[in-house]
Amino acid sequence: MSASYIPYHPEQQQLLPSALQDWLPQGHLAYFINDTVDSLNLSGFHMRYAAGGPRNQPFHPAMMVKVLVYGYATGVFSSRKIARKLHEDVAFRVLAAENFPAHRTIREFRALHLSEFTELFVQVVRLAREMGLVKLGTIAVDGTKIKANASRHKAMSYARMQTTQAALKAQIAALLQKAANTDEAEKNEPDLDIPAELERRQARLAAIEAAKARLEERQRQSDAQRGRSTDDERQPKDKNGKPKGGKPYQRDFGVPASKAQDSFTDPESRIMKRAGGGFDYSYNAQTAVDETAHIIVAAEVVNTGSDVQQLPMVLAAVKIHTGSAAGQVLADAGYRSEAVMAELATTQPDTELVIALGREGKVLVKPRDAKRYPHTVAMAAKFETAKAKLDYRKRKWIAEPPNGWIKNVLGFRQFSLRGLAKAKAEFKLVCLALNLRRMGAMRAS
Repeated sequence: MSASYIPYHPEQQQLLPSALQDWLPQGHLAYFINDTVDSLNLSGFHMRYAAGGPRNQPFHPAMMVKVLVYGYATGVFSSRKIARKLHEDVAFRVLAAENFPAHRTIREFRALHLSEFTELFVQVVRLAREMGLVKLGTIAVDGTKIKANASRHKAMSYARMQTTQAALKAQIAALLQKAANTDEAEKNEPDLDIPAELERRQARLAAIEAAKARLEERQRQSDAQRGRSTDDERQPKDKNGKPKGGKPYQRDFGVPASKAQDSFTDPESRIMKRAGGGFDYSYNAQTAVDETAHIIVAAEVVNTGSDVQQLPMVLAAVKIHTGSAAGQVLADAGYRSEAVMAELATTQPDTELVIALGREGKVLVKPRDAKRYPHTVAMAAKFETAKAKLDYRKRKWIAEPPNGWIKNVLGFRQFSLRGLAKAKAEFKLVCLALNLRRMGAMRAS
């Protein structure tokens, strides 16, 4: 006797059209993103198309926003992969409602609306606060390095720029001399397309000179911040221009180190040390996370590896996004700075700072000059109390999980866009998607 199976007829056509919404279970993230985006103000996205004009009929901005946000919330960042998902993934098809924009359309929509996505991040933070998921009692600030969309093989050190620049100038001079030779002399030379060779070398020389100028300008700014001047003759000097003690500077004002590098693919990215060893062209992503539900209330990006000067910028963003300052801020020793603590005491006097002065569990050399370092001495005294130690222990489980989710759950380890401004906007899109994913999970639970 043969077995009896549930009917299976893959060739059978459906007699009535099916509803895509029936293909996803209730409580699916796609539904939450769909409903949330519909509740947000998308006027900024619509403004670009309001003028009309002779162009193809655009896709609806709400649909494009939903597809992009859901893509980032599920770890699909490539416009090509999103376009493929629109055909293969039920959740994407539900959000797109049987629209199939090409990958170029998705890419261009994202690039054209970076400022609008930034504003959308702020709207989601405020929505989370209305839902009671952001209370600003305690927030923790942390930074993480994210790889830039820049090739390590398309970069050059300052020393190599100098040697390559001289070599290219010599080659260009030789080609110009060859072009000036008589026709009789050229007959004995192998065939060579001199104009094409000149153009290629001149373009290469221009790129190197621009990169060299960027490195030198960056070094001049760094030297000026250290109190150096163009006429210091490599000698440390005080504010009055008089020589003071200390080792002489190794290089003249504005001259970069030989190993200083610049990228040709993303000049605004910087070489930064990555976790586990090694170096990559990266950006430093800063997040401020609320204690209540791990919602990211500020997401900023800088192209300096150090966190030490970033706290005022991040806390100012928190105040702008939420309309009020946090009651307490937790930060690790990377943010320790007497000048920063003095600034925040003036700009955000109602916010309690708990900033570590060193690695946890290490014996620290505590500052004793209260006149010179009043805020640092006061912070050291605060960490002698049991309350401050207990408060600071919360920092790890508040600040670090969202960065882990961004890299290990969403899989966002490298920016798709190039340039600091675009990286800032893309990181806000990532944090916007993560916040919605978190809000959806909290709502379901």
